[in-house]
Formats: sequence, C-alpha cells, structure tokens
Amino acid sequence: MQSEIHSTVARLLPEAQAVLCDLIRFPSTCGNEQAAMRYLSVIFRKPCMGLKCSRVALTDKLLDDPDYSNPVPGIKYAGRFNLRVARKGRGGGRSLLFNTHLDVVPPSENMDQPWTPRVVDGVVHGRGACDAKGQAATFWLVMRALAEMKIKLAGDVIGHLVVEEENGGNGSLAMARHGERADGCIVLEPSGGKLFTSIRGAIWFRLVFTGRAGHSGQAGVTRSALLMARDAMNALEQYHAKLLAGSRGLPLFDVYPNPMPLTFGKLEAGNWPASAPSRAVLAGVLGLLPNKTKEQVCDEFRAALQAAGDEFFTQNFELQFMYKHDSSVLDPAHPLPQSILRASGQTLEVAGMTASCDAWFYNNQLKIPTVVCGPGTLKVAHSKDEQIGMQEIAGAAETLLSSIVDYCGAKT
Repeated sequence: MQSEIHSTVARLLPEAQAVLCDLIRFPSTCGNEQAAMRYLSVIFRKPCMGLKCSRVALTDKLLDDPDYSNPVPGIKYAGRFNLRVARKGRGGGRSLLFNTHLDVVPPSENMDQPWTPRVVDGVVHGRGACDAKGQAATFWLVMRALAEMKIKLAGDVIGHLVVEEENGGNGSLAMARHGERADGCIVLEPSGGKLFTSIRGAIWFRLVFTGRAGHSGQAGVTRSALLMARDAMNALEQYHAKLLAGSRGLPLFDVYPNPMPLTFGKLEAGNWPASAPSRAVLAGVLGLLPNKTKEQVCDEFRAALQAAGDEFFTQNFELQFMYKHDSSVLDPAHPLPQSILRASGQTLEVAGMTASCDAWFYNNQLKIPTVVCGPGTLKVAHSKDEQIGMQEIAGAAETLLSSIVDYCGAKT
C-alpha cells in the first residue's frame, strides 16, 4: 500500500499546491477568515472528496465562555463559522480527528506582497504558507488521496478547520463546546520533523498602571506609570526565573534552555519627554509547563506583582489575563504517537513543543488523546520569509495516510 500512497500523493500534489496558493490569497487575519472558510467549504463538498462537510455556526455566546481569549478586542461572531468534515468508516475501528486553523497573523514589516503566493523551486512563499494554510492543504491532500485510493476505513476520519487560533484558540474552543468524540487527535501545526506529545501552556497578560503625572522638576510629587511598569517587569522576570527553575525535570522540555519564556511584547506610556506619564500599558506572554496549571501560574503571577512595590504601586495597577492555556501531555507510548512513528519510518523525533496551541482543548477538555505534528517549521512562521516546501507537504501527507490506515484500520 505504501507505494500506492506515494504515487497517489505525487499525482495529487500539484492540486494541493493550487489549494495552498488559493488560500494564501485570502487575507484571513483574526476575524476575517470567512472568505477562506467558504472556499474550503466548496472544495471539501466536491463529490470526488466523498465527505460530509458542514458549517458549525459561531455566536457571540462565545464571548462569555471562561476560556475565551480576547487579545483582539471588538471581534464578533454572528455569521461566522468553523468547518467540520467527516469520512465515515465501516465501523469497528478507531476514529481519528484532525484540527488546523485558517487564521494568520498580520503581515510582517517589510513583507513583500504577503497575500500573493510565490512558488520558487517547489517552495511556496506567503503569509500563512506554513502556519497554517500549508496544514490545511495537507489535510485536503490526505482526504483527497483517501477518496482517490478508495480506501475503506474501519474508523471515521474527522476534520475541524477553525478560526482564531492565533489569538487564543477561540475557534477550537467553540468546537470543544459543540462536542466531539474520537479516539485520537492530530493538531496540524508546523513541527520541523518532530512529533510533539507534550505541548506547553501559556498566559497572555495586560497590565495597566496609573501614576501621578507631572513636570520633570517635581520629583517626589509625581509617580511615573512608566517606572511602575519597569518595576513590574523586574518582578516578573524574577518570578519567571523561579518558575523555570521549578519546572526542570521534565525530559521532553529539559533539552531547551528556556522552554517557557517570558516575553514583554508591548509597552505604551507618555506623550512628552519631560513629563512623568500617568498611564502605562504593558502586555506580554508567559509560558508554563505541565508541572503547573494555568490557574496556579495566574495566582503566582499576581502575587509576584503584589510583592513588587509599595502601597501606591500595589493599589494602582489592573491585571487582565487575555489568554489562558494549560499544557497538553500524552504518553509517547500511547498507540496514536506510536502509529505516527511507525508510519514515518521512525524519522520523526518525539519532543516537547515550546509554543502553545489548541491541543489542550482536545486533550484536556474533550479527553481525546492528542499530538501535534505537521509539515514546515516554526522558524519561518510569522516571519517575512514564511514558506513551506511542497515536498514537505507530500512527506507529511504520506505519513498521515499510513497512520490513518494503521490507526483506524482499512483495506483497499
């Protein structure tokens, strides 16, 4: 069967490249994914795919969910949807779910024509090429090959194609609340030749400091909100150092010097060099490993700030957590990762993922054993040089097809 999989994928690869290029042309930043979703709903409904494809409507009720992420304000959900596709099995086999996302981050500075795909020597360039429109094209290729080869699966194969992964996973959150059953889940993200069975969590935070504005000659009267933000950054760096030291001893993460970084991504304060500003806004992200829950880290984060300054400091900041993800952990000995490793010819390396993604919704909340794997590399994701090789997509599709046959059970 492996030779048939190889030849079928090779024959369909030009179509997969066309699908990927079409997807890149849609500027599907968070909140603007629906044109790309409509495109996918058309191609997955083609008779040649042999799939049931349905739109899963989103509503503004999502805004009230305790796991809702809101780093991008003002997003609404009426009229928007995720896609659920399914290939029904004959019965008696394990079911396998795939998840990937259609949203992308905004174009990088100096990124030339981000929404115009370029193909150079078999490598596709453009925003979303690997994160994660290349993953969506890979899933299309897998499902198209299953139909082309007339493989009769014992178990079902399901796909969730979602919005808003980049700003916290709200699309997958909606699918989790909608409910799904499966015996395994593969979240398609660029994994650079690795199979991630442990995925770190993260919190995104926003701090607003209120000081006392005034002239630079009024030392002792003014209280600079900008300096309050500086003091908070120092306190949080100290907390991060303690958190990192206490998170050692996890084999898949110990190979990284800093698998759960603290990043200060945004600081806004002041409007005049000679005035102490009365307001400062600091935003960033803090990773967390499986030895801590998101609730524990949020509590410790707040406590570190409360201990960072005097009474004025502690009473004059507001803290908001815009995004809270737990880690996702699956034993590498579980049948799902073992099936993928066999399908890859043991070429994939089992590893811990030092970024956060939607895996925890499936693994932790829906109790579906979940891993992360896919073509491409995070090294170029979100960059002005974002790209993916079509041979990477072909190799991933072959591995996934072989794993589906192995995990779900099938015969030609």
